Amino acid sequence: MYDLIIRGGTLVDGSGDEPRKGDVAIQDGVIRAVGVVDGEARKEIDASGMAVTPGFVDIHTHYDGQVTWDPHLSPSCWHGVTTVVFGNCGVGFAPVRPDHHDYLISLMESVEDIPGTALAEGIQWDWETFPEYMDALDKLSLGMDVAAQVPHGAVRTYVMGERGANNEPATPKDIAEMADLVREGIESGALGFSTSRTIVHKAASGDPMPGTFAAEDELFGIGRVLGELGRGLFELAPVGAAGEDVIGAREEMDWMRRLSAEIGRPVSFAILQVDSDPNLWREILDESQQALAEGADLYPQVAGRPFGMLIGHQCEYHPFRERPSYEALMSLPFEKRVVELRRPEVRQAILAEKAEHADPMAAYIMSSFGKLFPLGDPLDYEPTPDQSIAAIAEREGRSPEEVLYDRMLDQDGRELILFPLLNYSDGNCDPIYEMIHHPRAALGLGDGGAHCGIICDASITTFMLTHWVRDRKRGPKIPVELVVRRMTRDTAELYGLCDRGLLKPGYKADVNVIDLDGVSLHLPKMQFDLPAGGRRLLQRAEGYRYTIVSGQVTMQDGEPTGVLPGSLIRGERPAPA
Repeated sequence: MYDLIIRGGTLVDGSGDEPRKGDVAIQDGVIRAVGVVDGEARKEIDASGMAVTPGFVDIHTHYDGQVTWDPHLSPSCWHGVTTVVFGNCGVGFAPVRPDHHDYLISLMESVEDIPGTALAEGIQWDWETFPEYMDALDKLSLGMDVAAQVPHGAVRTYVMGERGANNEPATPKDIAEMADLVREGIESGALGFSTSRTIVHKAASGDPMPGTFAAEDELFGIGRVLGELGRGLFELAPVGAAGEDVIGAREEMDWMRRLSAEIGRPVSFAILQVDSDPNLWREILDESQQALAEGADLYPQVAGRPFGMLIGHQCEYHPFRERPSYEALMSLPFEKRVVELRRPEVRQAILAEKAEHADPMAAYIMSSFGKLFPLGDPLDYEPTPDQSIAAIAEREGRSPEEVLYDRMLDQDGRELILFPLLNYSDGNCDPIYEMIHHPRAALGLGDGGAHCGIICDASITTFMLTHWVRDRKRGPKIPVELVVRRMTRDTAELYGLCDRGLLKPGYKADVNVIDLDGVSLHLPKMQFDLPAGGRRLLQRAEGYRYTIVSGQVTMQDGEPTGVLPGSLIRGERPAPA
């Protein structure tokens, strides 16, 4: 007698093989049989007409704080995710001295746009050391499995205090102490170490976050711990910034190649297309492939859709802030503000004012009307140039500011404007298509718990199934078997989680049952559901009939079932015999 049999579905098993009809039998949280399954079960799911896939493994989520108060880890739970990795980009909450709580919160707020008030109210701080943080996570009841990395920013602050926060060079003693803390973290079950080298990641003071300018002796001194232990991944946000600078700069490749070859461990880093050097990403991916010959194991992390921000009246950025007539309305409830914004005299006053933007990003938005696109309904994440605010304005004989003002008031003032800062230099998703197919690429950068006021990229897993598998009109699609492999087996194995990501006997029973014909994304909406009323953009999906973790149904038709079989992952997991 099995616990659960999923019958008659189309199995997209995570291996990359072509889909096939079959059943999946589960017992004691493990897949026991795949194919034509005889016998009975305590529960059966009719998956006729549905795709049956492994649960998705999201390796870049920043749920370090949210995991302590949200057992379901929304919005990822709505998008087929059954395993998440956090502690990315060098930010996190352990190790931490009692007098550094506020600093690490401010660092996470500044770097990852997670409301500090929510973190301050939500986190209970039942730890100081990284092993104690892991013990606190181990006590939680969760709807999915979670895994952590040791963050450089927290480690540097713990060892060096204000010197670390100010990015002063580390002494040999500092490096030895940091290495000991990372060793302690990996031995307690962390899946890796993370750092950040990009000047985009700044502390609340405006200074680059701790570790941004770490010298090679510091990076290698910490990285060697992974080599000595023979486990763990070294993850980083590389040098560069949006706009004129370059993400994944060439100078980073040399030390990453040497580090990986020396320690015998994988190094993973973000890579995105930038307008200033639109072909660099291809060079970096190819160099990662070539580095295999010298024993370096490099995995550039790529995003599955244009990478940027959403602009709207409830979002972090929009171009009419800092204008006096607009700022005068900010204290009004949202619905009343929209009413006021529709008044002709208010519209005229705001458009007549010119703001001297103190924020460089706001100024950049105002000079980029050709890259601003109404997201629309149905949602369009691959718009054509003639859909831009600049093109609409030219056709209508109006100024781009007027068009943008009016479009932002669509959908009761909740219209969102897509601003693809990266991965859209060519005005299409063809480079992303190529990235996804590259043998060294790892699909990541979803930031499920981060950048709450400007994106909701936790939905990229669903976007992969809608846009890339089914709906794309501006170029080739991607076979569902490759898309699923990228989100399951590939991401799981990158972090050494070889017990999941495949629908095969002996593997962990994390499974999705999905209506591929009906799967769709909702319009992102601003919600105020974080602790202390913190805001975040959330995006739901249709079409996920069942999400199963360790053999138990955790989500059904987009709603939690109340079952919480998830747990903390401590260390790498071998593949079943």
